[in-house]
Amino acid sequence: MEKQHIVEDIKLTEAWRLFKIMGEFVDGVEALYDLGPAVSIFGSARMTADNPYYQKAMELAGMLAQNGFAVITGGGGGVMEAANKGAADKGGESVGLNIKLPREQVPNEFANIQVEFKYFFVRKVMFVKYASAYVIMPGGFGTLDELFEAVTLIQTDRIVPLPVILFGRDYWSGLLEWIKQQLLSHQTISSGDLDIIHLTDDPAEVLEIVRQFAQVQRP
Repeated sequence: MEKQHIVEDIKLTEAWRLFKIMGEFVDGVEALYDLGPAVSIFGSARMTADNPYYQKAMELAGMLAQNGFAVITGGGGGVMEAANKGAADKGGESVGLNIKLPREQVPNEFANIQVEFKYFFVRKVMFVKYASAYVIMPGGFGTLDELFEAVTLIQTDRIVPLPVILFGRDYWSGLLEWIKQQLLSHQTISSGDLDIIHLTDDPAEVLEIVRQFAQVQRP
């Protein structure tokens, strides 16, 4: 027989977990509430410093910092490290939202604002809450997760329609073509949904897209 008194069945450990989740939200908001305009940059933790996309992430983050934008990353290595380093080298706010993982994720030394999270969903709120744009550099499943979550939130009017910029035509063109051939042709998305996504190889174009959006949003 199905239990009727569901509330009474909540275990003490589960109740305390709710306070831990609330605490992570509080920590994130306290750390970032006066950050100012910012851009969240995502990408693979596995790319080394000799990878061209690592270098492009550094260049782009430096340009954003010089133009008054903070840079937010997942706080780890690879592209995240490159973006944090590029922003910090130009004297900008360099934010690392690190996630505790059993392997792979080690905080990089270039984030001058660091917040650590246990829960992915709390961390995701911080990425989108304080971002004026999403820049998606080449990456794996985690990067794809951030890409499609941002697009979904915009598509469903849950957040302001901020720019979602795919950086790297060679890397992302196949994915966009698949979306057009499968999702669009089967009418599981609308043609206007593709307008959410920008594709470029040029850091200067990313900066221009971000600046235009920031001007529109400025009161």
